[in-house]
Amino acid sequence: MVEVNNLTMRYGSRVLFENINLKLDVGKRYGLIGANGAGKSTFMKILSKELQPTSGNVSVQNGLRVGTLSQNQFAFEDFTLKDAVMYGNKRLYDAIKEKEELYINGDFEDEKVNDRLAKLEIICAEEDPTYEVDVNIEKTLTSLGFGVDTHEDLMSSLSGGDKFKILLAQVLYYKPEVLFLDEPTNNLDLEAIAWLEDQLKRHEGTIVVISHDRHFLNSICTNILDLDFKKIREFSGNYNDWYIAANLVQKQQELERNKKLKEKEELEAFVRRFSANASKAKQATSRQKQLEKLNIEDLQTSTRRDPSIVFKLKRDIGNEILELENISKSFDKKVLDSMSFRVEKGDKIALIGPNGIGKTTLLSIIVGDLQSDNGDVKWGATIEPSYFPQNSTDLIDGDEPLYEWLQSFGEKKDIDEVRKCLGRMLFSGEEQKKSIKSISGGEKHRMMLSKMMLQKGNFLLLDEPDNHLDLEAIVALGEGLYNFGGNVICATHDRELIDAFANRIIELKEDGSFVDFRGSYEEYVQNFN
Repeated sequence: MVEVNNLTMRYGSRVLFENINLKLDVGKRYGLIGANGAGKSTFMKILSKELQPTSGNVSVQNGLRVGTLSQNQFAFEDFTLKDAVMYGNKRLYDAIKEKEELYINGDFEDEKVNDRLAKLEIICAEEDPTYEVDVNIEKTLTSLGFGVDTHEDLMSSLSGGDKFKILLAQVLYYKPEVLFLDEPTNNLDLEAIAWLEDQLKRHEGTIVVISHDRHFLNSICTNILDLDFKKIREFSGNYNDWYIAANLVQKQQELERNKKLKEKEELEAFVRRFSANASKAKQATSRQKQLEKLNIEDLQTSTRRDPSIVFKLKRDIGNEILELENISKSFDKKVLDSMSFRVEKGDKIALIGPNGIGKTTLLSIIVGDLQSDNGDVKWGATIEPSYFPQNSTDLIDGDEPLYEWLQSFGEKKDIDEVRKCLGRMLFSGEEQKKSIKSISGGEKHRMMLSKMMLQKGNFLLLDEPDNHLDLEAIVALGEGLYNFGGNVICATHDRELIDAFANRIIELKEDGSFVDFRGSYEEYVQNFN
């Protein structure tokens, strides 16, 4: 069990949270949620003892092992995949490596060497009593899509997404009773997320997880910790249970707040009108006392703000939209193999497949940023595409304020429309004057969505737009794509986002082939799994 006592965290005059008291029980899996900037990651670092709070403390029951997901993908570049996973149990890793070294270079005539080997053997037996370390690591790596022939490869040979899978395997291999996971689904493909869900649901200890993947939170969480107003409220159930309960509470608070505000206005009006009238002075004094008792501040609604994503078309779509004919592309291996398909009116396509399979390559070929080895991309004469590239955070840069950067993409450059687009993405007032280079990755993704809204293209192509977005923004994006009157191709691993908009699924396969299915993702899974 984990106990949090009177926990407060301040940065100068800014208070992230204060006087937090919690008991995190064995057998419960907690989803930690809250608006961007509320302090979720800071709270998680305090739980895992990576960061000291301003005041208060966190205590873990004696004897429990604590595991924290590492965010440093480059910490094990010279390790083999197998060794990087084993390092999760550092005591076992160190013992095995020292034992191997002694067997190779040790002097067996030396009694100290033999004594040391005996001690190391005891450590190995304590940490791995069934002597199945190699088998267990091989199973884990294979489940994550790493073939047996790659287990001795160096971590430096992997992509960022695959390195992150190894870090997940590392912390889970340790089998900690208490597990802290900050954004474990980032960079994971659908198969890896399903594997992780299965692992966590079988965990018998305590888990605290931060994620922007609603499907993941719904699948694994038994409880929700909602960080809002510098406090944490605990709810029983998964994310959907919290969403219903929190919105009900918020609605009740809004009704009560409106009622009190109206009463406050009436009392203030009475006091102003009669406070100078001697015959009414007593009544005015009485109303003033009533006014002072009204505590409007106690009836707080959530600090979360929901963006409003509305994609409009400035031009109707004709009958010819998009056709791909025999598109092939190879790098070190064949990525796309004679791929042909036609997009029809109303098609909203979710492009899925493992990391590195070729989704970004396909989208880059479609929009003309990359040349295919052979084949043709044929756009209809009426189509005006708008593209959200995966590397948006790298592309958005400059010293100009947000509104000037966005204004350069509008044909009429109407400042009112520019400001409205920014406002829908929660950039309001002075925030619109911030320089582009000063904003975060999540804010840059919201800027790219603002740009797409301003451009009013009739065919939207998006490459993992949900990266860096919070839950509220992802929900708004799903609604925006669902209500959009044009066509969509969106590459994403977020199943709730796919469910929100997609009526056609295209899955890329390892051999360069693909599956093209008309229907929802749920129907696709039922037909092909």
